[in-house]
Amino acid sequence: MLMRIAAAGALSALVLTGCVNSTSSVRSKPLKYPVTPRQSVVDNYHGVQVEDPYRWLEDDNSAETKAWVEAQNAVTFGYLATIPERALIKERMTRLMNYPRTGLPYKRGGRYFYSRNNGLQNQDLWFTAPSLDAEPTLLLDPNTLSADGTVSVSAPSISEDGRYAAYQISASGSDWREIKVRDVATGQDLPDRVQWVKFSGTAWAKDGSGFYYSRYDAPKDSEKLTRVNEFQKLYFHRIGTDQAQDTLVYERKDQPRWGFGGGVTDDGRYLIITASEGTDPKNRVFYRDLSVAGGQVVGLLTDFDASYDFVGNDGPVFWFRTDLAAPRGRLIAIDTRRPARDQWKEVVGQTEATLTQAGVVGERLVLEYLKDARSQVKLFHLDGRMDREVALPGIGSAGGFGGRREETETFYSFTGYTTPGRIYRHDVATGQTTLWREPKVDFDPDAFETKQVWVTSKDGKRLPMFVTHKKGIKLDGNNPVLLYGYGGFSISLTPSFSVGNLVWMEMGGVYAVPNLRGGGEYGEEWHQAGTKLQKQNVFDDFIASAEWLIRNGYTNPKRLAIQGGSNGGLLVGACMTQRPDLYGACLPAVGVMDMLRFHQFTIGWAWKSDYGSSENPEEFKALRAYSPYHNLKPGVSYPPTMVTTADHDDRVVPAHSFKFAARLQECHRGDHPVLIRIETKAGHGAGKPTAKVIEERSDQLAFLVHHFGMSGPRP
Repeated sequence: MLMRIAAAGALSALVLTGCVNSTSSVRSKPLKYPVTPRQSVVDNYHGVQVEDPYRWLEDDNSAETKAWVEAQNAVTFGYLATIPERALIKERMTRLMNYPRTGLPYKRGGRYFYSRNNGLQNQDLWFTAPSLDAEPTLLLDPNTLSADGTVSVSAPSISEDGRYAAYQISASGSDWREIKVRDVATGQDLPDRVQWVKFSGTAWAKDGSGFYYSRYDAPKDSEKLTRVNEFQKLYFHRIGTDQAQDTLVYERKDQPRWGFGGGVTDDGRYLIITASEGTDPKNRVFYRDLSVAGGQVVGLLTDFDASYDFVGNDGPVFWFRTDLAAPRGRLIAIDTRRPARDQWKEVVGQTEATLTQAGVVGERLVLEYLKDARSQVKLFHLDGRMDREVALPGIGSAGGFGGRREETETFYSFTGYTTPGRIYRHDVATGQTTLWREPKVDFDPDAFETKQVWVTSKDGKRLPMFVTHKKGIKLDGNNPVLLYGYGGFSISLTPSFSVGNLVWMEMGGVYAVPNLRGGGEYGEEWHQAGTKLQKQNVFDDFIASAEWLIRNGYTNPKRLAIQGGSNGGLLVGACMTQRPDLYGACLPAVGVMDMLRFHQFTIGWAWKSDYGSSENPEEFKALRAYSPYHNLKPGVSYPPTMVTTADHDDRVVPAHSFKFAARLQECHRGDHPVLIRIETKAGHGAGKPTAKVIEERSDQLAFLVHHFGMSGPRP
């Protein structure tokens, strides 16, 4: 049982005090941090007393917390302003980012829909056109919704006839969404307004009469960024009606933490309802026959024993991608008229590669695989017979392959560490692939190379790592290296293009990405090997990757930086507290830093499937052993660190980073700066304006360049 003992009393005023000498040659005055008052807060976890002196920073609405944020930003931005290379980095970032980018097209009602950005627009614009060669018509410009670009829009969901576009609006990066509906022909919004939507898609009925969506009950205004999200419900909204009239389709009052997703089959006959519990990949599946008036919701897969991703249907026969008895994935068929397990059929069996996505296009099953974190795409006939493999343009990441069963056309993107996202059109009937869009970026991709190497972790497990840099570098142990990782929630890190990473490599840096346990690169066994009581494997993998780079002559501890965001922020926080000697700089972003209380905010409870919970005695011991906030030790010289977070992050609430930074500044002894950069009017990352992306990444790179003694970009 968890008990809390807190001392009463007002917080003292925030002042700037406490000197920490800096080794910076550009600094004439010692760096001063804001004093962060401590409270006497002690929690009893299963008989273990654990201090939480900065609990007060969890209140994001308090005047004291807001003053603390302002004081910390004053120090951080004052420090960054003294770095001469900062302006040159931002200039190069801006110049490289200024290239046209187009999203994957998709077709509805005989029209194409896709996004486009001319380069520096804060948010992507959405267009529609009658053909791929026709001049498109502007459908939606999110940049008109706010002066600073902090209002973003999700990809519009288009009704089957192409008449309506349902789009979700988010302000300042929050996970909360509001759904609006636009008439495609007129470009005008309908009066429809659907609020308090989070973690939901919009699935149109076949006749375009309305759409299915998931929502929560409205929170109090003061709690909307922190309140625990429970009791999600699935609704149907009919076009032209008020939200109060929406039909409740499915809820479970006995299951507060079930989340629901609704989807309509391509033939319009079935509503597929997926029930998940947090971020656990296992799920349940229900369906309703929409051709039957008043049809009931039927439980099809209710054992919560594996993941079941609906792929498509042939009438009452449903195809699923599943990891049941196949940790790397397989494709099965279930006849809903005979749903007993002994009647299930395997369509495509498990292979050495990991099956990550599947769809039905042009009477073909389109299966996407990962082979050592590289994309493979294969086509099968509907009975499971192999057709052919799609020839990809190199080693990298392919994604997309959407479409309809009655059409043979599909589109996919292809990207790599030095390959900006190209878009290809593929005809599944003829096998013909044509390049539709290729962005032109102001750099020479032939000047760089990517290698895939193998790292042996502490327990002997081997894992791959991508290493990218300029051709011809010397392995003299003195190259600046940025090691990036994630390792969680079955998320795979595959090659992708980033202007920030390109600027880093242009300045002589090496960019390395290991595929850590906890990810999905090798299926569910690989994922589970980095969860709960085995989470330390992830940190060991990352540490082993750092040591490999040092041992193989790429760098040394003083010139090795580590970076990660969200669960990757936890990764950086855990590794810098376990091995502060191994890194020359640390960039934890929007990280989960308090592993004992993460489940008490917004959707944090959903992460128990990966992390476990402090409510469980055995899991508490594992969490306490690596929780970054709790494992900072007084008197230790930590590497130069810049924590980044945002004031509207309601996914990983900023209190994690606030508390970690406060404790880090309290414990740290030495000349290295330990700072926190707090973005305003921004969230966990999704929908962040281009201008803010450039500014934040430029500041991170400037921080590294300064501490590694690197030259900035050429003017």
